[in-house]
Amino acid sequence: MIFLLILLLINSKINSMQFDSKIYVAGHNGLAGSAICKKLQASGYNNLILRPSSELDLRDQIAVENFFIQEKPEYVFLAAAKVGGIQANIDHPAEFIYDNLTIQTNVIHAAYKYGVKKLLFLGSSCIYPRDCLQPIKEEYLMTKPLEPSNESYAIAKIVGLRMCQAYNKQYGTNFISCMPTNLYGPGDNFNLTNSHVLPALIRKFYETKINNLDSVTIWGTGKAMREFLYVDDLADAAIYLMQNYNGDIPINIGTGKDVTIRQLAEIIKNIVDFKGDIIFDSSKPDGTPRKLLDVTIANKIGWQATTSLENGIRQTFEWYLENNLKNRK
Repeated sequence: MIFLLILLLINSKINSMQFDSKIYVAGHNGLAGSAICKKLQASGYNNLILRPSSELDLRDQIAVENFFIQEKPEYVFLAAAKVGGIQANIDHPAEFIYDNLTIQTNVIHAAYKYGVKKLLFLGSSCIYPRDCLQPIKEEYLMTKPLEPSNESYAIAKIVGLRMCQAYNKQYGTNFISCMPTNLYGPGDNFNLTNSHVLPALIRKFYETKINNLDSVTIWGTGKAMREFLYVDDLADAAIYLMQNYNGDIPINIGTGKDVTIRQLAEIIKNIVDFKGDIIFDSSKPDGTPRKLLDVTIANKIGWQATTSLENGIRQTFEWYLENNLKNRK
């Protein structure tokens, strides 16, 4: 494995992005995509191609092909996806599998067809089995059944990374994949109906505090363990991999540390300065019992996360306060 990584690093400057390279960030208005754009611009990349979904529906194959014909992007960050928390995945499995399959299939195929030099596909840690050895190595993919509550989303993401591998094998493309753990940060979705656990808890604690209520109720037992990655760290990893990694192994991107949902709730409670009680509703699902990524390969390639969970949550909460009115939906 170490020898393989050395070879990959030796060849890592093949097709390296230049500051004036045409770079398309698919999903630039989303949590991950917006952070990647911000990081690219701050690093000096000045030729970004961006299209909101209102102008380019990535589920429309003809529209996607016309976009690639007209704009001719050289590098693609495929961060566009339909995402949501446990309840959204349970309620809308067809949308999660259809939207994500069509988005990634259209973009990956167009990237091959119109000569993109390199593409990075953003997967998700939910692709791994529900009951998986911890920490989760890349090689554990498809060794056991998936978590039922988000199976549709996970299957779509597995297809995406397998598609990148298949195109590399048959067509000689340079399409790489990374598997980030649970993301959070400024720009997150705080809608209580379809958000992920961390932003949902920030909003719950804050609104309970300002409404002078006594307690916050949280789904599950609080025993499930999760790893959280600040979105600016993900952006840094994505650009680092685009510049320094060529290979078929989907790279885990995370912190290598996890906390229980109970511990997460206590951290957020302290940051929000909520004085009431925390109640866990054990009649609701916990989801996957534990999901901690093994980030050994990412670290050996030369990347590691730098933002602590407390600092990341504090920055996210500050952003939420500044943008509170438009997020109250």
